[in-house]
Amino acid sequence: MSQSQLAQRAGPQESARLMRLATYASVSVALVLIVAKLIAWQQSGSVSLLATLVDSGLDALASLVNLIAVRHALSPADHEHRFGHGKAEALAGLGQAALITGSSLFLMHESAQRMLAPVPMESFKVGMWVMVFSIAMTLLLLTFQRHVILRTDSTAIRADALHYRTDLLVNASVLLALGLSHWGWPGFDALFAIAIAFYILYSAWEIISHAFDHLMDRELPDEDREAIERTVLAHREVSGVHDLRTRRSGTAVFVQMHIELDDDLSLLEAHRIADEVEGEVVLAYPGAEVIIHPDPLSVIGVESRQDFTTSDQKV
Repeated sequence: MSQSQLAQRAGPQESARLMRLATYASVSVALVLIVAKLIAWQQSGSVSLLATLVDSGLDALASLVNLIAVRHALSPADHEHRFGHGKAEALAGLGQAALITGSSLFLMHESAQRMLAPVPMESFKVGMWVMVFSIAMTLLLLTFQRHVILRTDSTAIRADALHYRTDLLVNASVLLALGLSHWGWPGFDALFAIAIAFYILYSAWEIISHAFDHLMDRELPDEDREAIERTVLAHREVSGVHDLRTRRSGTAVFVQMHIELDDDLSLLEAHRIADEVEGEVVLAYPGAEVIIHPDPLSVIGVESRQDFTTSDQKV
């Protein structure tokens, strides 16, 4: 993440407000689109419209789950959850992925049947207008979600936005399918629905991958780790940094590191430096929990360190 992106990060209270607004907006848009697409499908009988109706219905359910999960994730740490509840976001992402996978399998089944027995569509214009309306609503929601993601880097909102980016492509493809089916072969409708189902499956895999990284405490991206190291080494009394470990839980970032200091510093001086370094890191990651272990330079060569260079190799 670049320095300009880090500068856009919101504080904990502002992040919570934006995330709540994003979940309310997502549920509202999904409900409006369900009503519009249901009317259009009943009048046209289009299977690709049915595909988007099912997708919007699952989006509404997923967004509702997201709303509940975000509220839980934003609740403060308690006696039994000292690190907070941030991983509820990743669990919500896995739930969304399961719903998306189920919807794609249903669409494949319905589309295969319609491919074998194409049915001419009725009320073509209603379906076209509803898809144009859906595209406009989805674009507005995605614009707001993008703003929230830049300010909060929320896993749950990112997963929800992935739904609606998929919907944007789905709606555009259905618009094309309706036109081709009306002026050409009716089977285009089912063919596009099958393509939509495969794309939905791909989207589910992306959400699963992101949520799994979150639950497994994957390190922050290399650019973030490099930015943290530069921040630490910018302190004139810090000679080096090692054993940097990072992870994310919801919107919270956890950072642990060892900093290398002169041997002759008193404990109070070392504590002051560690506090100053911690403050600089928190400026870049508002609300981050930073743990710093100061090491005298004389022990650097003999201190035992964790070697992560072969961590990706499996036996």
